[in-house]
Amino acid sequence: MTKTRSPIRSNVGLKAVMAVTGILLVLFLVVHMLGNLKIFTGETSFDHYAHWLRDIGTPLLPHTWYLWIQRTVLTVAVVAHIVAATVLARRARAARPVKYAHRKKVRGSYAARTMRWGGVIILLFVIYHILDLTTGHLNPQGDASNPYGNVVADFAPERWYVTLFYTLAIVTVGFHLRHGAYSAFRSLGQQTPRGERRARAGALVLAVALCAGYLVVPFAVLTGLVS
Repeated sequence: MTKTRSPIRSNVGLKAVMAVTGILLVLFLVVHMLGNLKIFTGETSFDHYAHWLRDIGTPLLPHTWYLWIQRTVLTVAVVAHIVAATVLARRARAARPVKYAHRKKVRGSYAARTMRWGGVIILLFVIYHILDLTTGHLNPQGDASNPYGNVVADFAPERWYVTLFYTLAIVTVGFHLRHGAYSAFRSLGQQTPRGERRARAGALVLAVALCAGYLVVPFAVLTGLVS
């Protein structure tokens, strides 16, 4: 008897997993960015928003349970995204074990060539970000009752290296997102010359908007606009 592969383990199924998890992660990035921007409304408003996140779902859910459910779902999405991408990459290499002797080198975009190490940088950043602004272990203030103060202390001018690392990570996310969004638009049928131009433009706008939205906060603190 031949062993039937599960549809989700097929190339099409794995690409679907990458698409669904990618959309989920992008939606989280957008919502999280909008929440971060509330820091410009003042300390009271930002702290109220941060504490409200812990109360979502109450009294149906115990305090902070929504956040832990969200973190669990996001963790599963990230792991599934990485596993699907890894399996697809290995299958692509296995399908062509011998390189063409006279094959011209394909000049891919910077984002396409750096997706792998970019993913490593993003993973390290996520771990640091959680230990910094979620658990407070790496934050100079680490006061759960004052999220606004934690952000200001984190990106203070004397901690410029934190802002530098944050910037590197966010720019890497932007390149990763640009390539992923472009690939997703192409998968949706944007494969005519005009469609490809639209896909590139849409992916670039999305990546730049998210990068700007995330970077404006640390640089506002660094320059004293938020203090």
